[in-house]
Amino acid sequence: MTSQREVLLHVEGLKKYFPIRRGVFQRHVGDVKAVDGVSFDVFRGETLGLVGESGCGKTTTGRTIIRLYEPTAGHVFFENVDMATLKGGALRQMRRRMQMVFQDPYASLSPRMSVRNIVAEPLEVHRVATGPEKAERVAELLEVVGLDPAFMNRYPHEFSGGQRQRIGLARALALNPDLIICDEPISALDVSIQAQVVNLLEDLQEKLGLTYLFIAHDLSMVRHISDRVAVMYLGKIVELTDRDTLYDNPLHPYTQALLSAVPVPDPFIEEQRQRVILEGDLPSPANPPLGCNFNTRCPVKTDVCMEREPEFIEVEEGHFCACHLVQPFERPEARVRLRASAG
Repeated sequence: MTSQREVLLHVEGLKKYFPIRRGVFQRHVGDVKAVDGVSFDVFRGETLGLVGESGCGKTTTGRTIIRLYEPTAGHVFFENVDMATLKGGALRQMRRRMQMVFQDPYASLSPRMSVRNIVAEPLEVHRVATGPEKAERVAELLEVVGLDPAFMNRYPHEFSGGQRQRIGLARALALNPDLIICDEPISALDVSIQAQVVNLLEDLQEKLGLTYLFIAHDLSMVRHISDRVAVMYLGKIVELTDRDTLYDNPLHPYTQALLSAVPVPDPFIEEQRQRVILEGDLPSPANPPLGCNFNTRCPVKTDVCMEREPEFIEVEEGHFCACHLVQPFERPEARVRLRASAG
């Protein structure tokens, strides 16, 4: 995945398996393949959206990148430093530059800590500021995210969901990170509050030069905030390209099905659209199908899809896809056939 832009984060073959143990002696009988060979780049200053249905491994990917989960295999290069090999003080230093905003603003903030202590905790852990300097930094961070510094002695239960998410964002900004992993930061909020939080994220990115990995399942919001979008299915990325190309010309049948489910506000366009209805249930990550992971639900599968896993390669400039029908540059007719079959 090459580009003239600077690569801040390079993920290569990342895997995270959770062991399945049974019996009195907790014998290892299998693995839940939550993330199974994921590769992508995040360029400095951009927002990469990571989308997919529940259970596809989006959150696990984000947590493994930042080493909240230990990776089973693969590499995570942050400015050419492999995060997967760091330990102790070296890992702590690198974590100052990578922070995370969690999905649930009610569970991610300790109810026993005041806002002052919550936001100041990273400063204390990394010994960045103490005393009056720490208090000034907390007040500054609260102002940055649109909260009154006079609230710093209050506790999380005294705030709304949107305000709590702003507190979590202030905590993430405390150490001046380069990369923030946003794990569905708006999914637990009201629609009116969602727009406020997204606008805040965009303003902070412009002012502070932040880079986001934005994990979500709301495709309309991802289109609004993201520069590029990666689509994930059953632990693997099946398509990755820039936002406009993905929404205007999706190549993978799973991406086409996802986008067909997004309502269009124009009633005339909505009447002319044809939905791609996927049949069957999402396979278990503990026992994924042979060949392509999507072959149990794909409306255009072929024999090769049942036998061989497709490679995730560049099918157009900057457009990556993992599908046997759309890989070669020399076969544009395959893409036309796929679109016609899915539509």
